[in-house]
Amino acid sequence: MRRLNALSVAAMTLICGCAAMKTPENAEPAGEGRAYQAQYRSTEDDLRDARLTRSAVLNANRCTTASPVSPGAWVPSAEALSPGDLVSVSVGSDAVFTGAFEISADGALRLPHLSPLAALGRDAAALERDVAERLVREGFYRRAPRVSVRLADPASARILVSGAVFEPGQHAIGRVGGEDRDTARQDAIGAGGGTRSVSAALRAAGGIRPDADLARVRLTRAGKARILDLTGAIGGQAFEDVSLIAGDRVEVPSRGCFQEALMVPNAVSPPGVSIYLSNLTKPADANALSAIGRETRQMPYGARFLQAVTSMNCVGGTQMTNADRYAVLFSRNPMTGASVVIERRIEDLLRRADRDDLDPYLLPGDAIACYDSTVTNITDIARSVATVFGAGVLLAL
Repeated sequence: MRRLNALSVAAMTLICGCAAMKTPENAEPAGEGRAYQAQYRSTEDDLRDARLTRSAVLNANRCTTASPVSPGAWVPSAEALSPGDLVSVSVGSDAVFTGAFEISADGALRLPHLSPLAALGRDAAALERDVAERLVREGFYRRAPRVSVRLADPASARILVSGAVFEPGQHAIGRVGGEDRDTARQDAIGAGGGTRSVSAALRAAGGIRPDADLARVRLTRAGKARILDLTGAIGGQAFEDVSLIAGDRVEVPSRGCFQEALMVPNAVSPPGVSIYLSNLTKPADANALSAIGRETRQMPYGARFLQAVTSMNCVGGTQMTNADRYAVLFSRNPMTGASVVIERRIEDLLRRADRDDLDPYLLPGDAIACYDSTVTNITDIARSVATVFGAGVLLAL
């Protein structure tokens, strides 16, 4: 009897060991709605509170208002040439000056017998005028011949991107792989690039962050600066998606706030969101059975927390055992680098009319863990006790 009592105490200790986990603590005031997203705030608000559905307002109240700035007098060329670009030059029927030439590392176009012509940052039309003028000036022609210059194959260019992007740093853009190369298009008259644009540089830098100030993107080239307005990229409108060259600098300032309007797929947003998922819930006994990848799962940009937990098999199932599930979101403030931990009861989130106010947007690199309900935990522990101590222990209890 004493042995049975000891086993009973041990079994009850295991079963009761499934106490609630400690409430997440954050250095930033996430529970009050003053972290990176107001959607991180506590879910314990009263639905009858008229102030409840206010995440957009809370986020917008943190935005800084900048004074108007001039875009600058300098206007970049629509198709600027960069070192390594292959250009096709045609001078009438002159075989000497006709052919394919590469822009040299110092940004010059070098034709046979002619002194170098400055090509860096200029377009093909400007080079056509310069070649014709240089041929006359250096005595090869008495009158300016017909000259055609076109960009046949753009080279890659390394661009420095800084500010409110997810992966700031130097990025190479504009290179087309062999499998994607269209030789027929390259041979066509007038074929050009379009792959070395500002939007391509921002996407290479991981895309803009939700706090980006798209109306004040600064492009700097050879000491000259221009302010670009890229707000049209969000609504599918025209915007200043100018051509870039090697050495350009693109800086995206921050407004200091989370802008929900930027959380949509667009020309300058991240191509998607890689989320780290952990799901060992019932009825799946392993990540493989839950269709969870070894490392990350891709979600569309603009996806929310509830969509991710649904994707990871953390929603639905047997109501008695699964209704009390909850999930934890691990994120990081991209402006400060501070970590944030958010806990949500799945069924509560599903049934709240104010769900959008409490359902955070997912950011690149976020991690989500799904936890089983208390009922499922007790069932598993009871099964373990029966395995260790024998079924008679549970019957005795």
